[in-house]
Amino acid sequence: MARMLLGPATRPAATTVSNRAATPALALSPQQVEMRLRQPRSRAYVDAVSKLDAGGHVHSREALEALLQAVGQEMQELNAQFWPVGYVSKCYLGAPYEVHSLDCTGNIICHYQAGQPLPDGMERARTLARSAHYACIEVYHDKLIAVAANGDVSLIKG
Repeated sequence: MARMLLGPATRPAATTVSNRAATPALALSPQQVEMRLRQPRSRAYVDAVSKLDAGGHVHSREALEALLQAVGQEMQELNAQFWPVGYVSKCYLGAPYEVHSLDCTGNIICHYQAGQPLPDGMERARTLARSAHYACIEVYHDKLIAVAANGDVSLIKG
């Protein structure tokens, strides 16, 4: 069974990843969007998504806000349609948990046991996420982006 850490009822609507910074998104072509997504991620962004397993976002409103702001800052020039569906990364809570996910539409953070399917197309990121080589896997409708601890990215189509 998934271990839900943060669900829709535990936070106000104002703290969602889809609520973005005040900076308006630019009208980018599909090629420009892909070029932007291939750029390395910032240290603040990698640090924020890497802390999902630490649990600070559950106990501290400030930690949750910092996480959401880092994600928003990283993707601020992209229209919401080009944002990830969610994130999957290795879970360090120990057995029986294997990976955890952050759903960007509802900010639901869940830890999944081995063999337990992830929702919303995020299952295809499980194998990459189990590797300690990546801070997180950004899951999009048509691609995965593996983000290394140093911010380097690898885009996998499909």
